[in-house]
Amino acid sequence: MKKATKQQIREIHNLFIEKYSDAVTELNYKNAYELVVAVALSAQCTDIRVNLITPALFEKYPDPETLAEAKIEDIKSIINSCSFFNNKAKNIIAMAKRVVQVYNKEIPMDEKELITLAGVGQKTAHVVMIEYMGANLMAVDTHVFRVSHRLGLSDDKTATKTEETLVKKFKNNLRTLHQGMVLFGRYICKAKNPKCDECFLTSYCKTKESFKV
Repeated sequence: MKKATKQQIREIHNLFIEKYSDAVTELNYKNAYELVVAVALSAQCTDIRVNLITPALFEKYPDPETLAEAKIEDIKSIINSCSFFNNKAKNIIAMAKRVVQVYNKEIPMDEKELITLAGVGQKTAHVVMIEYMGANLMAVDTHVFRVSHRLGLSDDKTATKTEETLVKKFKNNLRTLHQGMVLFGRYICKAKNPKCDECFLTSYCKTKESFKV
């Protein structure tokens, strides 16, 4: 597959910034605690589904203290329409316990600290920091991975390597680029039946092949 040239990378960068300058996550949240939980639940699950689940969860468990004391079966019953709900229930309770015990009930906004929380890997930490702090970071989900490959920005086999490549090539405005690439991949450059007639990047597209991470 052909790779994007330096000039094309600059043009793609500018077009994403122009198109998605106001883009934010589609997950609903009111504070850092709700954001971390929502992002953790969204792994291999749609934001739409998470937004249906979290109102009841946050009403009953509005902060790390209450979630830390939750019975796992109750959490499972609330989030059971979410993929991998058994494991996610265990993780968000463990996450809340560590936030209470180690971080004085406050979500740490530092990558190294965030990834010590159960269920929070590098991608989740980056998504949280991008959204909550406007951090100049990149996070690669299935949409960003697919878009990156279709546009010839990356031919890496993993999300982690793709992230490294995008950071090197784009360098700045990574927050907007991440948010934009997620929305672009979700609604236009879809895995199946991409909406090429609505695409503003057709001249840069290398393939319609569906890439999965």
